[in-house]
Amino acid sequence: MATGTSMTHLDTPIGADLHAMLKRAAEIRGVAMTDFVVAAVQEAAQRTIAEAEVIRLSLADLERFAAAILSPPPPSPALERAFARRRDLLGGE
Repeated sequence: MATGTSMTHLDTPIGADLHAMLKRAAEIRGVAMTDFVVAAVQEAAQRTIAEAEVIRLSLADLERFAAAILSPPPPSPALERAFARRRDLLGGE
């Protein structure tokens, strides 16, 4: 373990069947049950965060997105008013 790392404990009750499953899986991997559980939880947490943060597009959606970026539509009247208000408030361009 890295030195200087703050440690905390996670204590949760689990059923006997799950405990036996975790113990068996840890034995198969040749690691302590605690190490197995920590690694599995970390993988699940990383996967969950990545799934929430990554946007996946179909090829058709990707092509529409790229087309909108490369050839954006003209600004709407509301956007024109917003830009004018910004210029009035902040000056510039």
